Amino acid sequence: MAGIKEIAERAGVSMTTVSNVLNKKKNVGAETREQVLRIAQELGYTHKKQNGIDGKKRTIIVSFSDFDTLFYLDILHGVSDYVNKQGYHILICNGDDLAHYSDPDEVCGCIILSSMIRDEQVLAVADKGLPVITLDRELEHPMVKAMIVNNYEGERQLMQKLVDEGFKTFAYVTGQDTPDNKERYRAFRDVLRDNDISFHRNDLYEGDWKEKSGVQTARLIMLRDLMPEVLVCANDMMAIGAIRHFQENGIRVPDDISVCGFDDIIISRYLGLTTVSVPDYERGFLAGQALLNILDGSGDYETYRIGARVKWRRTAGHGKK
Repeated sequence: MAGIKEIAERAGVSMTTVSNVLNKKKNVGAETREQVLRIAQELGYTHKKQNGIDGKKRTIIVSFSDFDTLFYLDILHGVSDYVNKQGYHILICNGDDLAHYSDPDEVCGCIILSSMIRDEQVLAVADKGLPVITLDRELEHPMVKAMIVNNYEGERQLMQKLVDEGFKTFAYVTGQDTPDNKERYRAFRDVLRDNDISFHRNDLYEGDWKEKSGVQTARLIMLRDLMPEVLVCANDMMAIGAIRHFQENGIRVPDDISVCGFDDIIISRYLGLTTVSVPDYERGFLAGQALLNILDGSGDYETYRIGARVKWRRTAGHGKK
């Protein structure tokens, strides 16, 4: 049976327009509506009745990489607070289950934050005619809206603050190979270059966003003859792992080494971690709002960038300025 994508191509309109016609939205002109319905009939497309009492589907998918990373909780809280008040329900799944659960006859849209889900998997969901909100990447597709953190500016502000405090030697631990990671590392390197501060390849450590890789980085740093003044981590979980290992082995933070992260998850506030704060609750809330706006015909698919701010706390001391 033909799908929404084929109908859109035949009619010369977007999949959003086709979806609006099939869902009886009033924001499509009469001529376009008649054309879409005619082509759908010619192609044998059957649009099943939706499952809400008012004729609307009421379930959205929220897909994460895994469920042991703390910053997901704030995002999920924000999404659920908005969509639940609008009478919608959430189905949480990981990347392996996304294709199975993204049935347009059962769900009405997706919010995705999962580095484990490949671009082509996300696009396959959108090709079904489901609107998708991505929180970790930008993709060229008429049914995908990106709501992404301005990682570069947040990390740049943190690094400039460290340099202004007088720090001169830095180490960096990366996350996985994602757009977020690339932007954060690029800002790190740009600030060092702009301030004529050298950075060597052996000061770069590879992590995977998780606490254990922060522990491993701390172990390797402690084997060096001279430790850097600052360890900058691509996220808070790795920073927390590094701090824990340093402290367990008599290395004082920030007296012996300063440590910074990125995200500002809940536990970071209690640990006094200097980090870049991403408003994750609001991020989830806005993602839920954007998806429902698209569903009711009032939203758009323009990229939305979310600001991030430095939170200077006790794990970063003062340099030699």
